Amino acid sequence: MSAVGSDPFVHLHVASGYSLRHGTSHPHLLVERAAEHGMDTLALTDRDGTYGAVRFAKACRSAGLRPVLGVDLAVEPSGLLPEPGAAAGGAARRTPARGGAEVDPRHPRAVVLARAGGGLGWRALCRLVSATHLRGERGRPVTTLELLAEHAADGELVVLLGAASEVARALEARRDDLARELVQRWRAALPAGALVTEVVSHRGPGDSVRAARLYALAAEERVPAVLTNAVRCLDRSDAPVADVLDAARRLVPLSERSVDRANAEGFLKSGREMAVVAAEVARLAGAADETGGELLRATRRIADQCALDPKTDLGLGVVHLPELDVLDRGGLPLGTVRESAQQDANAVLAARCEAGLVRRRMDQGSELGRLEARRRLDDELGVIATLGFASYFLTVADVVDLVREMGVRCAARGSGAGSLVNYLLGISGVDPLRHGLLMERFLSPLRAQLPDIDIDVESARRTEVYERVLARFGAERVACVSMTDTYRVRHAIRDVGAALGMPPTEVDMLAKAFPHIRARDARLAMEELPELRASGLDAGRLDLLLGLVERLDGLPRHIALHPCGVLLSDATLLDRTPVESSWLGFPMSQFDKDDVEDLGLLKLDVLGIRMQSAMSHALEEVARVDGVHVDIDDQLQVPLDDPATFRLVQSSRTLGCFQIESPGQRELVGKFAPETFADLVIDISLFRPGPVKSDMVTPFLQARHGWTGASYLHEDLRPVLEPTSGVVVFHEQVLEIVATFTGCSLAYADEVRRALGDPVGKPEVEAWFRPTALARGYSEHDVERVWEVLVAFASFGFCKAHAAAFALPTYQSAWLKAHHPAAFLAGVLTHDPGMYPKRLILDDARQFGIAVLPLDVNASDPEYRVERVGVLDEPPPAILGAPPRPAPEEGLPDGRAYGIRLGLDDVKGISDAEVARVVAGRPYATLADFWHRARVSRPVVERLVVAGAFDSLYGIGAPAPVRRRGAVTRRDLLLQVADLDRWTRSTSSGGGGRAGGRRSAGTGRSAGGPGRTRPADAAAGQGSGRQVERPDGRLDRPKDGWPERAGRGGWADDLGDAAARAARQSQAPRSRGATAGEQSVQLALDLGDAPDTALSSGLPEMTAAERVRAELEVLGLDVSRHVVDFYAPLLDALGTTRSPDLLRRRSGAEVLVAGVKVATQTPPVRSGRRVIFVTLDDSTGPVDATFFEDAQIGYATTLFHSWLLVVRGETRRTGPRGISLRATGCWELPRLFAAWETGGMPAVEELLNAPAVVSEQAVAGAAASRSSRPVLVSPPVGSSAQVYEPRDDSAGSGAGGMRTRVTDRVLVHPSGFRQSPYADIAPAGDDARSAPRKLWHSSPGSAGG
Repeated sequence: MSAVGSDPFVHLHVASGYSLRHGTSHPHLLVERAAEHGMDTLALTDRDGTYGAVRFAKACRSAGLRPVLGVDLAVEPSGLLPEPGAAAGGAARRTPARGGAEVDPRHPRAVVLARAGGGLGWRALCRLVSATHLRGERGRPVTTLELLAEHAADGELVVLLGAASEVARALEARRDDLARELVQRWRAALPAGALVTEVVSHRGPGDSVRAARLYALAAEERVPAVLTNAVRCLDRSDAPVADVLDAARRLVPLSERSVDRANAEGFLKSGREMAVVAAEVARLAGAADETGGELLRATRRIADQCALDPKTDLGLGVVHLPELDVLDRGGLPLGTVRESAQQDANAVLAARCEAGLVRRRMDQGSELGRLEARRRLDDELGVIATLGFASYFLTVADVVDLVREMGVRCAARGSGAGSLVNYLLGISGVDPLRHGLLMERFLSPLRAQLPDIDIDVESARRTEVYERVLARFGAERVACVSMTDTYRVRHAIRDVGAALGMPPTEVDMLAKAFPHIRARDARLAMEELPELRASGLDAGRLDLLLGLVERLDGLPRHIALHPCGVLLSDATLLDRTPVESSWLGFPMSQFDKDDVEDLGLLKLDVLGIRMQSAMSHALEEVARVDGVHVDIDDQLQVPLDDPATFRLVQSSRTLGCFQIESPGQRELVGKFAPETFADLVIDISLFRPGPVKSDMVTPFLQARHGWTGASYLHEDLRPVLEPTSGVVVFHEQVLEIVATFTGCSLAYADEVRRALGDPVGKPEVEAWFRPTALARGYSEHDVERVWEVLVAFASFGFCKAHAAAFALPTYQSAWLKAHHPAAFLAGVLTHDPGMYPKRLILDDARQFGIAVLPLDVNASDPEYRVERVGVLDEPPPAILGAPPRPAPEEGLPDGRAYGIRLGLDDVKGISDAEVARVVAGRPYATLADFWHRARVSRPVVERLVVAGAFDSLYGIGAPAPVRRRGAVTRRDLLLQVADLDRWTRSTSSGGGGRAGGRRSAGTGRSAGGPGRTRPADAAAGQGSGRQVERPDGRLDRPKDGWPERAGRGGWADDLGDAAARAARQSQAPRSRGATAGEQSVQLALDLGDAPDTALSSGLPEMTAAERVRAELEVLGLDVSRHVVDFYAPLLDALGTTRSPDLLRRRSGAEVLVAGVKVATQTPPVRSGRRVIFVTLDDSTGPVDATFFEDAQIGYATTLFHSWLLVVRGETRRTGPRGISLRATGCWELPRLFAAWETGGMPAVEELLNAPAVVSEQAVAGAAASRSSRPVLVSPPVGSSAQVYEPRDDSAGSGAGGMRTRVTDRVLVHPSGFRQSPYADIAPAGDDARSAPRKLWHSSPGSAGG
């Protein structure tokens, strides 16, 4: 490696992977290569944005290089030259010859560099990039010469015109006159010294000649020239990846026309290699200095002018907070308390906390309690003042107050719950003194970095909160955070497969066969995963594809809105980060969450939490139906020691409840039996990788239930460990253990805890801890025991404050389910917050005696609603052939007085406008009345018919012992829909008139507006695949809500209107329907010729199976009857065990269970193996089974790609209410049923006893699988696993050479946490939350497929 500074050449045009689908390398790798060459300066000039600038600057700082930052922008053509693709003398072709749209118009391009000096160049660059993105169509940034001139007017920018510029194109077209005119235009528009020509030669055919002609023109026009290599690759070997990216960007297969390179020379060359290029160009240009020395020196001069200082130019490490005069000062006038703004902020914060003491009633009670609160408050305010963070807390408090003023539920999460200041400001609802939480875990005087406070709000109103924050603080201070979506295996397969011209169906099948893993692991997965080995994929035949897929691993693919990050800064925000419009139309920084923290910007995570929306909906339903107004945040109304709530939790009937509904949590609460709020805090902390890896759960439960005695490591630690029965559970306990044994402060103890998670820091901590503890008089034996616990747990534990913040909504949701089960479950069904499908939640409602009321056009609202019913209303009384609804189990709430009415929003394909018209037009007398006034499209009306929404109008399904002659059936109503559709068409002219707003059968769009498309919300803690809803049910945001600021200055001044410009670029679909009250449902003049009467055709009513099929197709729910009920005769013959009966089985018993698959998980476990957890719904409750690796070999494909399953397993009792099932096999229930129908029980037993065979047939239907959202338990926070190590156990080969385990590799995090490389990911196969298209088995010759 050369010494840094030994190579004076500087690359001024370099694209990293953050040039989306153009660059092939990560910024830090480019920096490392430049350092290897001995260079002391390097530029990053990514296309269209500065997405990688902060990472690049940090990498340069670490390597000792000076960063040069710029951007490669498309420039609007001048019109002097014909556009690319134009025929001679003609206009350019606007669309591809074979249809479609041109996605890459190949505009001329220019590279813009920021000059160094006080951040002015970086400011101009940021504002130029923002103005470019916000001026035109979202996602297609194109700048103009006028825009460049405006932002370069102060001389803070350098513009390079190179091989992709219009000047170079004119020279290539042999129009030297136009080239001169273009240079003169640019020189006249830009300030002196701002225009530079960029000479590039990749030494391909004609490259050096073209570069020489540009160099000669620059000399003739007296414009400086620099030499670059237009770098987009790290090495020559990256060239094929660049080709794939070109094809993917242009959505075309690979061909000579679709790629930009002629050879592989566009890589990061050394200065010596570039000197050869310079000499060649200079010689061909006839320059006086034929060695190219002047060209190299000019390049160096420009680099020196543009070499930035990361701190003074970018502001790295400097905190920028909103000004005090825009914050709520609690009634204190600015400047009247202290002289400086910081002292003023400290005084305002102290005053607000004093008011909080009174509001929280902490000024009452015992004198000792008051003194403790006062001492804690003074300590915290002192730390905050020392760090200068008072404005931070005031800003967060302002946002929380704003959210609550909107009537939106709001709660804090994270370690911020340990701060008394947060509690007094109303940010957190958890009293840190009452629950023993520590401030030092959240904020320490030894860490001068902004703390992190996360705010949970209702997911249905999250975008509304964003809008109000923008309006409150102004677009000059607020932007959303972006995130980078990188290539993983599925995206990589799709892009590479399309580039290689593979058939789309084959690419789709191949992509969906893989779980959601890293692209680099594609070949290993094909070798290791049984479901992929069984698929018949030939890795040899796919060698080229898989090689390119692995090369794409981790490269940025596109930029999206972060699911929760909001930036709040002072009025100079847009000077430090470029912004662009998100898909929803919000101004979005080009930096991700890590970058903005490095820039010192306040990032507030405003998370849209569906449980908060569900609880809000439940409270509204309680008030509407029962007239009772409950404030669950008021602990006088909802005390934290409610017996009914804890009875529910102990019963493990916690489906839908926040944090405690997963299979593992339901088992844990069954074993733990929490009795207090503190127990819930412990429970949430135990269900984390740390305690699992440290094997703390079993000792805790044994000590908790008195089966073993509690061990406290040392008597001095009894006060610390007694609340958790001697077991270390919380980070805060680690802090107190370290402080007790060493005498250090809690702040320093937290630094020790952090270092224990670092392989480098751990030895340093040990070298300090042991002698310090020994010097305080502790024995070597005690020090050794404590050190072992610290090493095993410190980096894996869970923050108690975080757990307490989680425990509050957990308790509140359980309280609502215990006291208002119908309202709570209606909220859960409406907002879908959990990991299970709605059909399981409906089944849970039935277990509490709640009636499930069918879809009804006269009764159903958009959402799920609660109705009061009689205990015999649904099903009908026993005298009519059906039993009444059973009472719930003893000790559980009785919901038989209530019913849940299904909502219209769940009807497949219905739009917001149609829902609004249906609600506005009620009541309806007949189907024809509904048709004429609701104006709903025919496909949706047909779905409403088959789902039973008109049954109440015609008495269909009414309890009667004998069917009436001439009674109308659903089939008759379908015939009438067809007649009404034909009549409407015949009376309409040109599709207008009374047919306005309808869609015909077979179409997907309404003539009156777009279909009901919901924009995706990629929310973490909620993940990708979530949806954004407005409180009025609409799914898009208004685009006219921002004030127009006409008449202001140029673009640089007008960026204060960034929010308005971003909103206008929103690509989210607009809802053209009005609210229910605004819908016109007036009936047109009746001429008497419409088929308004439903006549009986004699067709039979739909069978029970047909009804369930229709319900699953239309609603995704089996409402009238559970799917498993159709297989009851077989299940009875097999002797399957139902969910309530599992607890009656002895430990070690072999059982068969069956049901609908509702969830699959692959969380990390202590062994480092891949373990699959599956949850089945058997109509009586959930059944959870665990597939270890020995059971996955023959059954993984069936498990992932089937929906109805029979599982064989062995029970293990783990407590009074705890039982687990270790699965040993699984089979498709429809296949067993078909065998039973044809061959009886011998045929079924033959299938059950047959050895597991891995075959291609086992993955039938995998091509139709849909991607699923991962349901996971996260690995340790802050660790990034990069190391694989082999298993310690024996090789995995069984009889006949069959593998007996999935993989020999273990993923090791820096903290030491070991997990399977296939854990924590969404598996292949269908989404378990969705009903599949095919529900029953059919032989190949059966009609209907």
